[in-house]
Amino acid sequence: MDFSDFIQESISDGVTSEEHQPFLLDSSSQHAILLVHGFTASPLEMRPLADFLHQQGAACLGVRLPGHGTTPNDLAEKRWEEWLSAVERGYVLLARQYEQIYAVGMSTGCLLLLALALQQRLSGLVLCSPYLKVKHRLAGHAGWLRHIRPFHPSPAANKEQNGYYTERPVAGVHQINRLVRYVKKRLDRVTSPVLAMNTEGDQTVDIESGRRLYEKLGSQAKVYLRFGPETPHVLTDKDSPQQETVFRLIGEFIKELSDIP
Repeated sequence: MDFSDFIQESISDGVTSEEHQPFLLDSSSQHAILLVHGFTASPLEMRPLADFLHQQGAACLGVRLPGHGTTPNDLAEKRWEEWLSAVERGYVLLARQYEQIYAVGMSTGCLLLLALALQQRLSGLVLCSPYLKVKHRLAGHAGWLRHIRPFHPSPAANKEQNGYYTERPVAGVHQINRLVRYVKKRLDRVTSPVLAMNTEGDQTVDIESGRRLYEKLGSQAKVYLRFGPETPHVLTDKDSPQQETVFRLIGEFIKELSDIP
């Protein structure tokens, strides 16, 4: 499978806007970065960071999780195993050409990359807004609530123009719960170097659960940072006052590990 297959699959799945399709920024470097967006978002969420890292010399691949960039109804029919399959195929594509593979995940993208790290060797892993618990008090009951109330307004509803759905399928939250259960009991098996960041301004996930996730990781080299209440859940968002700082920290983390001169 080559990158054109990713694009064709995206089109076949109903992605009508090019900005919500997967992207690949090639490089002559020996290292590449796999970027994974969050729940109800699209690859567009990771594109500004990818452009920044590409300018620093890295190849960047932004995958699209099935059910994203299309419709909430489409997302409601997807399982987390399908999301992970897309991430795995992205890794394989990069591994054919690049010696070192780094990965950056946003929110649910963090969980998928942790699942990937259980199977594949990652040279470094960046977790932006990682979590083990969604903040909404009823999120843990999504398994049966999905039959009563299929959709719930999204906290990112005012950002629809940036590719976020205005409502999130509760069935998708159920899949997140399943993914959390899978990853949580295996965190000590993740050994890649990790940079993890949460923010006190997060209205989407329980940031204390993000700290617990970090502490359970088996990585010997790991760093945890927490931003203040002025910073939103999506750390890479252009509206975040810490966007430049986050980009710089990620770039420095990868540069140090990859021995870029």
